[in-house]
Amino acid sequence: MTVRFQQLRYFVAVAETRHFTQAAARVGITQPSLSKQIHSLEAELGTALFERVPGDTALTAAGEALLPLARRIVADVETARREVQELVGLRRGRVRLGATPSLCVSLVPRLLRRYHDAYPRIDLVVEESGSKDLIRALTRGELDLALVVVPADGVDPALRAEPILRESLVVASVDPLPDALPGAPIPITGLRGLPMVMFRTGYDLRDATLEACRRAGFTPRLAVEGGEMDAVLSFVEEGLGVALVPGIVVAGRPRLHATPLAPPGMFRTIALAHRREVVPTNAAQALADTLAALLAQVPLPPGVEPLPAAG
Repeated sequence: MTVRFQQLRYFVAVAETRHFTQAAARVGITQPSLSKQIHSLEAELGTALFERVPGDTALTAAGEALLPLARRIVADVETARREVQELVGLRRGRVRLGATPSLCVSLVPRLLRRYHDAYPRIDLVVEESGSKDLIRALTRGELDLALVVVPADGVDPALRAEPILRESLVVASVDPLPDALPGAPIPITGLRGLPMVMFRTGYDLRDATLEACRRAGFTPRLAVEGGEMDAVLSFVEEGLGVALVPGIVVAGRPRLHATPLAPPGMFRTIALAHRREVVPTNAAQALADTLAALLAQVPLPPGVEPLPAAG
């Protein structure tokens, strides 16, 4: 037995108007076409649904039994259609965005504000973590998009990563560095012997800092370790030590000095990543487009430069 949705829709229209011609006008088809569909439905069900008498159309007992079920089915289908249209039209939905702590305290709040203003009914879920954790979450399907630091050996091949920013690392300190001219860069060896505030184990910047010091021939003196971005910056503001951080996070901290590193310096590439085999939803694509517009329009701090989109 094959009962079509449109047949149920036509049945409900006739039952509610009690008139085939009025029902046909209501659903937008001709009266003969509607009558044919009702006859087909009755044939499929093996029983009459209407008693047709001059001047009136009444439901049979079978029609009375079918009506509440048909109404529910029609309503559910219309609700499903409306919800899909709202998702497509960005009137509702959800985006799960991952971002590193340095971006969560700098770029991401402005991005979310702009996106929320444009699409207020899209729910936003933000995961703040290190790039390694975010990449794992992406590959498991737990995130739609993530702003990650591109590792030296590249991202997981299961992901597509579009580089969007190149940011330089600076030495954050509460006072000017000893023996450093104001605003002048210092070599990485200038950190030798200085107390340093260090990120937690597994954090991208911890690995980068320790490797840079090792290549320069020394082991840094760790005054405090174990924090993430906000904690590290707060510890530096309290004068507990210095830290190597992205320049973008120092711009909003007036108590901190940012001393650039002498060439070749240290840089990170930030990419917007998603799973390669999954086409981003309309809501996720709109967030990516909002980010691109933001980077093109908003002045970025010194040491941070947008990267051109891949051709």
